[in-house]
Amino acid sequence: MAEEYNAKSIKILEGLEAVRKRPAMYIGSTSKTGLHHCVYEVLDNSIDEVQAGEATLIEIVINSDGSISVSDNGRGIPVEKHESGKSALEVVMTKLHAGGKFENKAYQISGGLHGVGVSCVNALSKKLTARITKGGKVYEQTYKIGVPQGDVKVVDKAKEDEHGTMVTFWPDDEIFSTLEFDFSVIASRAKELAFLNSTVKIILEDKRKDKEKKEEFHFEGGLIEFVKWINRSKTVVHKPVYFHKESKNAILDVAIQYVDSYQENIFGFVNTINTVEGGTHVSGFKTALTRVINDYGTKKGFLKKDKLSGDDVREGLTAIISIKIAQPQFEGQTKTKLGNSEVKGDVDSAVTIALTEYFEQNPDIANKIINKAVSAAKAREAAKKARDLVRRKNVVGFSGLPGKLADCSSKKVEKTELYIVEGDSAGGSAKDARDKEYQAILPLRGKILNVEKASPVRALSSEQVINLITAMGTGIKENFDITKLRYSKIIIMTDADVDGQHIATLLLTFFFRYVPELIENGNVFIAVSPLFRIRKGQKMKYVYSEEELNKSKKEFGENAEVLRFKGLGEMDSEQLWSTTMDPKNRILKKVTIDDSVKADEIFTMLMGDVVGPRRNFIETNANIAELDI
Repeated sequence: MAEEYNAKSIKILEGLEAVRKRPAMYIGSTSKTGLHHCVYEVLDNSIDEVQAGEATLIEIVINSDGSISVSDNGRGIPVEKHESGKSALEVVMTKLHAGGKFENKAYQISGGLHGVGVSCVNALSKKLTARITKGGKVYEQTYKIGVPQGDVKVVDKAKEDEHGTMVTFWPDDEIFSTLEFDFSVIASRAKELAFLNSTVKIILEDKRKDKEKKEEFHFEGGLIEFVKWINRSKTVVHKPVYFHKESKNAILDVAIQYVDSYQENIFGFVNTINTVEGGTHVSGFKTALTRVINDYGTKKGFLKKDKLSGDDVREGLTAIISIKIAQPQFEGQTKTKLGNSEVKGDVDSAVTIALTEYFEQNPDIANKIINKAVSAAKAREAAKKARDLVRRKNVVGFSGLPGKLADCSSKKVEKTELYIVEGDSAGGSAKDARDKEYQAILPLRGKILNVEKASPVRALSSEQVINLITAMGTGIKENFDITKLRYSKIIIMTDADVDGQHIATLLLTFFFRYVPELIENGNVFIAVSPLFRIRKGQKMKYVYSEEELNKSKKEFGENAEVLRFKGLGEMDSEQLWSTTMDPKNRILKKVTIDDSVKADEIFTMLMGDVVGPRRNFIETNANIAELDI
């Protein structure tokens, strides 16, 4: 049990002045992503109570009035007078860097390290209500854009054994570009948290009209169920391997399972925060895995002379590393990479001991994993020859670049752009339309190979893939070098029809599986081309959706001429430039990976071999027809 949680546990570091001026500094953005980040900040406080052993139930309700409520049955935020003279609740809700997470007493382990979460949400809400139940009473305080609308008051009686916190907030429309909470986005995070915290039940309910829905998440199997769920659309090689280790510095849980495919998927979590960029916990795991498999393979006679590489032992691996530590050092407020140097050695040691022991006790599974890695090593040699072929092709010819590439004249990478265009027809229009100084065009002939199904050898023997890798300049996998990137923006520009969307998805699959660093670095974009042109007399407008067209028809009135664009090749160069390529007018969608688990699930489902989940996904989302990754 954690130590007593009261007003003395709350420490104040600074005020809230800058939050409304620069909200993106605190929550990442003011778009849909930032809106949901606010939910996660409140939710993380409830999860902290779970990790302290004080809460077992969390309820999230999307209310019909535009607000959202998060409640838990934890200890309840302290309400008594703080050393500052105000209620401890008011301090927590209105002061930046105020909370019980700085002294390591009330919370031994916490995801909300910076303590800015709930106070930031308060500052960015037109209204927020905090309702605390403890000691036989229900306390409440209301705020508007972070300002208390009165003191903390007792508003009801409660049973002596009732306790908990409920925070309800209405996001401010002056801050956020959208106020629409997405049930599926919140459900994805709730499910993840339930997998990582097997003692909690999380209930998510949507009470909005025509959107009524309710889901419950509770997984007693924890990470074993998590890894099974990730691999549910894949062919597995063995049952999940799971181990739990505790030391004076950390609590470590690891689940691994190999599947019959070529991709590696390692997901790292620190105090339930998804560290998308990895960190020292993931590095320690990788080092130990490679060593243990090599030692076992040598000892049992699978390996004669050459050792297996890290890539060999991780081919087809799905792994979840969840570590809980008292003083995590994250790189940046977004907490995407763990920096604690001592964690690498701790994880390395724990995984080495646990996995060596597991292999000795389960030789059947160990042998399957070794055989998988040995096969990967043989394929690696063949893939290396294919990569060498790519490099040799770079040396051939005047520039070493693909013959189809119409390069730009500028060598200033920070300004240059590469448009990947489907077909020679659209490629011709794009070449005529572009600004030759900084815009390059690479036309694709037909559809690029589906790298989700293809082996690395086959993928790297594909002319389309080779041309794309060569044009970008960075190399892939272990040869990837961001400093050799030739264009700051790589823009996928395809038709707006079904075929065009399929080509875009094939390209995104390639980027996600072979050069995810470019997505993480913010270099990959999708160009949005218009679906219609509406004209009446001298008045003309390009529109990008059916909804926008209907609004424009009312604006233009009767007898307006509507032209439906079937493809980019139908546009002349002037139309293509003004609608899709001119930086002053164009719409570009930056491709991001907010949730690596969700992204892996979607790419596996959409581009893999198993039909059932794909059919279900399409039937469920057919009316949306847009994917946020």
